[in-house]
Amino acid sequence: MRINGEIRVREVRVTDVNGNQLGIMPVREALAKAEESHLDLVEVAPKAKPPVCRIMDFGKYRYEQQKREKEARKKQKIITVKEVKLRPNIEQHDFEVKTKNALRFITDGNKVKVTIMFRGREVSHPEIGNELLLKVASTLSEYVNVERNPKLEGKNMTMILAPKQNKGGNNNA
Repeated sequence: MRINGEIRVREVRVTDVNGNQLGIMPVREALAKAEESHLDLVEVAPKAKPPVCRIMDFGKYRYEQQKREKEARKKQKIITVKEVKLRPNIEQHDFEVKTKNALRFITDGNKVKVTIMFRGREVSHPEIGNELLLKVASTLSEYVNVERNPKLEGKNMTMILAPKQNKGGNNNA
């Protein structure tokens, strides 16, 4: 944002502190009005024809803007992608442990990337991996949405699961 002497155009559309239109005037006249009020002339819409400037206390405006940004950052939920790795010929108990871990990640509000790792000639049977990933999705279907369907990438097959919105993340509250 440009303020006061940094504004390098001939004419500007000016609004006062309360948002009332003061009209189009030369920059010098607008600066004089701002100085009369002991305030700053701030360019709020530089792309407009003519550019729009507002007479305001720039220090106070910047302070309030930083305060709003800080509040917005506080309210943001950082979503990370956790990974659960499986093998195509996984035993039932191991499968249950892995799905339980995935469920824990989901209830914490994270996304889960489920990966089937193929070794050697196992990759020639991608249908086994696909079946296993769909089994994970159906086991957790009450808690997750499939964000990305199973996809073979090199020797790995991956699928991404995201928490359902209506569950609201943590169920311990």
